[in-house]
Amino acid sequence: MTKRFQSITNKISSYTAIAGILIIWQILSTVEVVPKYMLPSPIDVARAFILEFPLLMYHSKVTLLEAFLGLSIGVLLGFIVAVLMDRFQFVYKAIYPVLVITQTIPTVAIAPLLVLWLGYGMAPKVTLIVIVTFFPITIGLLDGFMSADPDTIKLLRSMNASKGQIFRHIKLPSSMSHFFAGLRISASYSVVGAVIAEWLGGFSGLGVYMIRVKKSYSFDKMFAVILLISIISLLLMSGVTALQKISMPWKKYENSLEKKA
Repeated sequence: MTKRFQSITNKISSYTAIAGILIIWQILSTVEVVPKYMLPSPIDVARAFILEFPLLMYHSKVTLLEAFLGLSIGVLLGFIVAVLMDRFQFVYKAIYPVLVITQTIPTVAIAPLLVLWLGYGMAPKVTLIVIVTFFPITIGLLDGFMSADPDTIKLLRSMNASKGQIFRHIKLPSSMSHFFAGLRISASYSVVGAVIAEWLGGFSGLGVYMIRVKKSYSFDKMFAVILLISIISLLLMSGVTALQKISMPWKKYENSLEKKA
């Protein structure tokens, strides 16, 4: 009962904080502390969002397709690399430093090169999304494999279990929480990566739309796009959380036991 009350209190606090920010934003825009064309009010943003909704939906379809393709390839590639790094020590030593180095290169610096190499179609966007989503999945899975209970692994080895059986019954289940944590990050990164790639070249997508409205100084529409990107990212993260609950039914049982204790 106490935990439920605390959860409700936390939600109320969050909603109050958001409402407070919106009220302050509206006041600052109304009294024009910042010029209104630079900081449109929440009401102006909401109006632009409603009026531009059909066009936003058209561009969001392109961005979501790119995000889905890039995320799918990134998850598959990340899973394969994580398994190989866990299985072979020399692969871990060879690939891990390269993975770390790839994360030190700014995404905005890679995007122009990809456009130069792959053109203005979907290929450079998907490639950039794979790059930004690949790392959280790989590292999350690798940490999950390494967090497997060593005593349980020793027990299975004493029972003459193969490496494949140990992986399937011990390492893979223990890595699921880490995998979904990485997937939540990658899901939000996939949309942001697609938008960044679209900034530097393309014919449609939310990034292309942002560039067009920026050139016309329609900042209310710019904020409307930012709002839509935030909504999409939150929905994707919620979808991953729902998928985690379906894929890990034992977690719900463990949480119920903790509550009883």
